[in-house]
Amino acid sequence: MTSDILRIDLHTHSTHSDGVLDPVELVVRAVGRGVGLLALTDHDTTAGCGAAAAACASHGIRFVPGVELSASWRGQAIHVIGLGGADCAALEAHNAELRARRRQRIEEIGARLERRARLPGIRLAQAVMETAAVPTRQHLARAIVAGGFAPDISRAFERFLARGRDGHVPVEWPSLEATLMTLKRSRRTIVLAHPHRYKLSGGALRALVSEFAQLGGDALEVSLPGMSPDAVDRIGRLARASRLAGSAGSDFHDPAVPWNPLGRSLKLAPEIEPLAARFLPAASALTVPAA
Repeated sequence: MTSDILRIDLHTHSTHSDGVLDPVELVVRAVGRGVGLLALTDHDTTAGCGAAAAACASHGIRFVPGVELSASWRGQAIHVIGLGGADCAALEAHNAELRARRRQRIEEIGARLERRARLPGIRLAQAVMETAAVPTRQHLARAIVAGGFAPDISRAFERFLARGRDGHVPVEWPSLEATLMTLKRSRRTIVLAHPHRYKLSGGALRALVSEFAQLGGDALEVSLPGMSPDAVDRIGRLARASRLAGSAGSDFHDPAVPWNPLGRSLKLAPEIEPLAARFLPAASALTVPAA
């Protein structure tokens, strides 16, 4: 980069999980968006990080290897991101377990769609598992749309996959404590992803953030596209109360989705430590501009 002012994105996905761009395509798009610090955080795998790192090096931007893991806390599914560090046997085993749970879930969803919604759910699920290394509900929603059973991914979830719908299958992920322990073994900086999205009361969310910090978490995602000013303020207060840094990212999956392009996020409040600074030389300056 020719400037020390960097646009950052510490939450993105590629075709190695449920994104639609491969790692090199993702990096090229990030460069076009002016991103100077990029993390790849695929679900349950770090398989794309090598290609992304090489592409970032060729374009002169900084890269942070990452992974996003699903965990359970008081019956609530939450997502935790691990940044930096290195792969290890414990992380590889944890990822393999999560992928196995995902495959079982997709099979069960397909069977339910077949039985309850009168969709060719078994065929759709099999197609997803044949083509996706980390099969997710996002893949299945795309297959539902491609089959003409819903007009878009949002409607596919609303009609078939959301809680209370014919294809909803709950899953028990590893505990928050076990998840953080695994990420610490791989020496990763640990981020609680999109805390404003969880269907928790204010008190429960405070308890989650407090426990996350006590277990060794490092940061909250305090800045993502689509966050209301009230949500930004609420999550910022939680970060300050638990002395956690603030992370910013797009949760990018698909360039066809206009509201969360790579690198688009709000500026961090000045009293919150920017997590991105930990991955940059001390002299670098940061800005997180809106698109």
